Amino acid sequence: MVREEGIGSTRRLQWKCVESRVDSKRLHYGRFILSPLRKGQADTIGIAMRRVLLGEMEGTCIIHAKFDNVPHEYSSIPGMEESIQEILMNLKEIVLRSHLYGVRDALICVKGPKCVTAQDIISPLSVEIVDTTQHIANLTEAVDLRIELQIQRDRGYRIKSTNDSQVGSYPIDAVSIPVRNANYSIYSYGDGNEKQEILFLEIWTNGSLTPKEALYGASRNLIDLLIPFLHAEEENTNTNLEEKKNKFTLPFTSHDSLSNAKKNTNGMTLKYLFIDQLELPSRVYNCLKRSNIHTLLDLLNQSQEDLMRIHYFRAEDVKRILSILQKRFAIHLPKN
Repeated sequence: MVREEGIGSTRRLQWKCVESRVDSKRLHYGRFILSPLRKGQADTIGIAMRRVLLGEMEGTCIIHAKFDNVPHEYSSIPGMEESIQEILMNLKEIVLRSHLYGVRDALICVKGPKCVTAQDIISPLSVEIVDTTQHIANLTEAVDLRIELQIQRDRGYRIKSTNDSQVGSYPIDAVSIPVRNANYSIYSYGDGNEKQEILFLEIWTNGSLTPKEALYGASRNLIDLLIPFLHAEEENTNTNLEEKKNKFTLPFTSHDSLSNAKKNTNGMTLKYLFIDQLELPSRVYNCLKRSNIHTLLDLLNQSQEDLMRIHYFRAEDVKRILSILQKRFAIHLPKN
């Protein structure tokens, strides 16, 4: 919720989910509204959100498959109805959900006769298969099928080069697009200078995330794209501070005085100091962002025990954060 204050008037922007449904495991729908907006603001937000939803959202997919004793992708395996090319196309349709970055290994190892589906994929615990009924192949005889898979979290659509591929090893075009479609519409009301708008935003996803998660993720991505402009102003402010002091410090020494930690002596609020300025490792940074910790103020509202509850967080990660806060800001987070 955002509050805008003008001369003699106060507006409160509010968003609401007016419709949410699950048509199938791989088709989720959500409809949201944001109001009240001034004339022209709905278009500004709608265009930006739609572009981010369709182009900047991250998804997980299979990027590589390796078969045993297969000379080329148009080969066929005795006792199997599909060709290798058809199996690769079926693997491309599998919808996965994961919050971890980097390449993960998975495996299919079955013996026929059997109808092979996504349920037969042996995947790491960090990877979830959204629809386990997705068809992969149909084994009509007692033959062995072994496929080594590679899974990656990425964004957009990337065509993999086949120049470096080995015999039996085939890259798969990566379709890391969790949002299937996004539309927006505008309803206007009022007259003249009092004219206001309501933004309606519709989101369809493939089931790897809900429309509400997609809306939140797109909003964070859009904010991240604008962070450098905020940094430009902060750098000018910090330059002026460094002329007076050799080191930028905050006027508090413990978490107990959090009421004094809301602002420093120069009025710079902690909510504008983003965690990417702490120079944390990328894994720690991503874990914090997924836990809705984006600014220094968000971090100061956590305890050491809260940080340990973050998914995939380790004790050494907490120690690193404590060390950075102590050295740069003379802050110590409480244990509880």
